[in-house]
Amino acid sequence: MEHKLEYLSPEWIAEAHRRLRADLSPEKMKHLTSSMLTVYTGCPDGGERALYYRVQDGVVEELSLSEGEAPAAEFTIVADYDTFARISRAELKARAALMSGKMTLKGNLVKALKLAPVVDRLNEVLSTIPTEYKAGKP
Repeated sequence: MEHKLEYLSPEWIAEAHRRLRADLSPEKMKHLTSSMLTVYTGCPDGGERALYYRVQDGVVEELSLSEGEAPAAEFTIVADYDTFARISRAELKARAALMSGKMTLKGNLVKALKLAPVVDRLNEVLSTIPTEYKAGKP
């Protein structure tokens, strides 16, 4: 049986960062420079988490998880744990979740929609990590 990493655990974050850097070239990332904060509500423990991505010239320079005070980012996306889990498993596209109201965005919506294919590439890589997901809390 394949060893699975718990979603959003320190081990999962480290593996996600390693894979994003290895699998996504600056060209695939369109030499993007931006930052994004994904805020997870309704985590299995009832808390809230924030996953911070910092991309510089198409390279994922930073991926970190915080509880409480999170870094400022160009975009902040808020959704519940289960929605982000579905996105990370590549079962739901980020753009579809945004347009259906399953998640909300703070930041430039026009730019965010243009970057949706890049975010989908990130999520395609994340979906390759053997992951154990727990049920979120409403």
